[in-house]
Amino acid sequence: MTHPYIPNAEPRVRAEMLAAIGAASVEEFYADIPAALRLDRPLDLPAPMGSEYELVRHMRALLERNTDTTAVLSFLGGGCYPHHVPAVCDEVNSRSEFLTAYAGEPYEDHGRFQALFEYVSMMGELLEMDVVNVPTYDGFQAAGTALRMAARYTGRTTVAITAAIGADKLSKLRDFLAPDITIVSIPVTERGEAAEFTVDDTVAAVYLESPNVYGVVEPRVGEIAELAHAAGALLVVSADPISLGVLAPPATLGADIVCGDIQSLGMHQSHGGGQGGYIATHDDERLIAEYPSRLFGIAPTAVPGEYGFGDVSYGRTSFALREEGKEWVGTAAALWGITAGVYLALMGPQGMREIGETVLARTRYAMDTLAAVPGVRVLHADAVHFREFAIEVADADALLDALRARGIYGGIRLDATTVLVCVTERHTKQDIDTLARAVQEAPTR
Repeated sequence: MTHPYIPNAEPRVRAEMLAAIGAASVEEFYADIPAALRLDRPLDLPAPMGSEYELVRHMRALLERNTDTTAVLSFLGGGCYPHHVPAVCDEVNSRSEFLTAYAGEPYEDHGRFQALFEYVSMMGELLEMDVVNVPTYDGFQAAGTALRMAARYTGRTTVAITAAIGADKLSKLRDFLAPDITIVSIPVTERGEAAEFTVDDTVAAVYLESPNVYGVVEPRVGEIAELAHAAGALLVVSADPISLGVLAPPATLGADIVCGDIQSLGMHQSHGGGQGGYIATHDDERLIAEYPSRLFGIAPTAVPGEYGFGDVSYGRTSFALREEGKEWVGTAAALWGITAGVYLALMGPQGMREIGETVLARTRYAMDTLAAVPGVRVLHADAVHFREFAIEVADADALLDALRARGIYGGIRLDATTVLVCVTERHTKQDIDTLARAVQEAPTR
C-alpha cells in the first residue's frame, strides 16, 4: 500500500530507486536471508490502542514479565556481563545534553565532543594504542570492521579466526565479511588456547580473542603476532577492556588492531542493549585511513590557551563519502562511550587493577569449588581464566532448569553437556558456594 509519509511506498518512486541501483526488485535485497527466517504473511498486529494510558499499561505488563539479573543470583555472561555499574555512570549519561544528543557539530553540541575525546584518550592509555574510534554498535561490529580494515590494508581476502569464539559472533562475522572475504578456522587445544597453524600470503589478518569464549586468556598472542607478521598479515585481537588492569594489553604483545565491547565499563545488562564496540590502532597513517567510523581529536583555537574538540580526518568516513565510502557506519553508540569514559575516570589505574584482580581470584575460586562437585568437570582447568569458564555435566538443560527452579541462573548452555559460567566482582564467595551447593543437589548434573 502507498503511505503518505514514506516516499518509497509509492510505486513510481520505488521503481526509480530500483532502476538507479540496477536492481530488478526489492526481493533482491533479501536474497541472503534464509527462507526459514522470512515472514510470508502480513504482521499479525492487534488493533491500535485508544489512549496513551492503555499503551503505558500494556508496556508495563510486558516489562513485568522480565527477570532482572540484579534481583536474582545470576551467572549469565557470554558477551553481556553482570558488572557493577557505579551510580555516577547513570547520573551522567542521563543528563539531557548527552542523552538526547545525536549528530551535532562541535560548535552547536558543546560538551559531547570533549566527553568523547576524554573517553578515547583514556581507552588509548588503557590499551596502549594511539587511536581509538567513537564506539560502533557493539563488539561484534567492531570485530567485523577491524577485519575489513585489515583486508583493505593488506589487499588480501582471507582471515584466520580462532575457533574459540561464540557462535553468535562467528555468525555475525560470516555475514559481515561475505561475499568477498573467506574465513578459515584456527583450531583450539585441550587447554582452550590456539593450536599450531600456518599463515600464508593470502591471509589478511589473524583474529584471536583474549579472554576467549571459554574465558581462557590466550597465552600465545606474542608468538602468533610474529607468525602473522612474517607472512605480511595483521594481528587483530578482541579484548575486554575491564581485564586490562591486570592483563597485558594486546598491543604490547604485537597486535596491530585491538577491538572489543565496552559494556563492562559502566553499562547494565539491558535486554541486549548497553553494548558499544571499540577499535584501536597505532598511529599508522595508512591504517587510520581505513577506519570508517568517527575519530575525535583536540586542537588549539584562535584564542591562546583554548582548545576545541572535533572530528579527525572526517573526509574518510561514510558520513562524508556516502555511497563512495569504504564501509557504511550508521548510528554510533556514542552515549556508551561517554558512560565508559565516566567509569574509567572514576576507577583510575588502581581501580582497574583492583577489579581485575578481584575477578581473576573469584573466577578461580568458582572453578575450584565447582570442580569439587561430583559429576562436574571444569574444562581447561589449568589455563588462566578471566570472568568465565566452562563446565561439563551430564545434561546441561536439566541442570540449568533445576537451578532456575531455585531462583539461580547458572550459566549459558553451549551444547548438550557444556555450560558457560560467569563470575564478576558482584559475586561473593557466598554466592559461589550457593551455586556449588545447588549444582550438587540438582537431580541431574
